[in-house]
Parts: sequence; structure tokens; C-alpha cells
Amino acid sequence: QVQLVESGGGLVQPGGSLTLSCAASGSIFSINAMGWYRQAPGKQREFVATITSGGSTNYADSVKGRFTISGDNAKHTVSLQMNSLKPEDTAVYYCTAGRVLGLGAGVRHDYWGQGTQVTVSS
Repeated sequence: QVQLVESGGGLVQPGGSLTLSCAASGSIFSINAMGWYRQAPGKQREFVATITSGGSTNYADSVKGRFTISGDNAKHTVSLQMNSLKPEDTAVYYCTAGRVLGLGAGVRHDYWGQGTQVTVSS
């Protein structure tokens, strides 16, 4: 089992910045990728970004150019730097961990954090 703990959520003004962090512990050998999903009220959970242990990244079109995902393999942590935030970014953000399925096949998200609230005021 892998446990994930998120931190860094909060309230921010439109156009502002916020950084989320996630730390993984437990059976770290079972994962080689981490990422972020988000879910706004009344909407389905959606993909935000992933990063592999090799440093490959993938982003949702809605956040490209604004969000940056980074990871530290030694510390088993991942961060999401969010810039130029919009009210549409308001959601609960979930840290994920799992395995790369294959070239171009994405990530299997086996483990999920408890979520952290990000609110971008109007």
C-alpha cells in the first residue's frame, strides 16, 4: 500500500499562484509515476498532470503553460506549481500514484490522496 498526503491548498486571487505538494510513503517500489486530478462541485473528476520517475510529464490542455508538475524520486514527492490561476481552476485537487502502462498509454492510478481544496476567488 501507498499513502499520499497533500498540502498547499488554499484561497488565492485570480491571476495568482499556488503550489501543491504531495508526499508518498509505504510500498514505494510499487509506483513509478505520480500526478494530480481535480474535481469541481457538480463535475466529474478530471486529469490535470502526471510525471514519471524518468521525468516525462503530461498535462491537460486546460492547464498547459500555466501549471508545472515536478517530482523528487529520492524524497518520493511531487509538486504542482499553479500560475495564472482562474476561477475555473477551483476544485478539490487529488494526488495520485501508480504505474506507467506503456509508451503513450498513460498511467494506472492505484493510489489516491485525501484531496486538498483550491479556491480561486472571482
